[in-house]
Amino acid sequence: PILVKNGDFELTSKGGNKKVNGTHLESDRTTLTGWTSSENGGKGGGYNFVLDSTIANTPRSALWLEGKGNGYTASPTGGNFFASDSQYHPGMLSQLISGLTIGTSYLLTFDYALAQQVGFYGANYDNFWEVGFGSAAASTAPLSIADNAFSGWKTATMAFTATNASEMLSFLARGTAPGAPPFMLLDNVALNAEVPEPATWMLMIGGLGLLAFNARRRRNARM
Repeated sequence: PILVKNGDFELTSKGGNKKVNGTHLESDRTTLTGWTSSENGGKGGGYNFVLDSTIANTPRSALWLEGKGNGYTASPTGGNFFASDSQYHPGMLSQLISGLTIGTSYLLTFDYALAQQVGFYGANYDNFWEVGFGSAAASTAPLSIADNAFSGWKTATMAFTATNASEMLSFLARGTAPGAPPFMLLDNVALNAEVPEPATWMLMIGGLGLLAFNARRRRNARM
């Protein structure tokens, strides 16, 4: 089953290429289906955007990201991505995940990158996504970029164990050095029950085979 709704950020209330609404809805902003954007300590949605990755490095974008000669590429899914400033009114993106099996380990995967807004200057260091899953937390590897650079897209994989049938999944952009506005980018969020290693599968198959053999031997002994 698909546990994360709208993990590619393609479903919006008023289209992409806009600032994301928080608890106080504004007519010129959009919402992301299945997700909630909330500013830490505030009532707004934070400085969060859903951007069209094919134009995010052009003046047509709601947030113009540096993308000239710095290796900028569209997101791996080729459509929208989520963008958040870790320094200016950082906003948490969250979604309640239901249908979990308590005690089961789940693999969370997503793509992420670090970019800089056009018109600002300075290197950005140690920016990362802080990820929450219920009471558990983890962080991506930190990303750093030189002035007007782009980090390239990275893929993160994290394992979490469900302690409840429903858990809150959250993403919050973090950074230790403000630089000149660093934007953490996010896309292709997926969550799946962890598949056992091949050796575990062999043990399971071997165990099932032994059970079948014993059952057959008992049946033959009664005949």
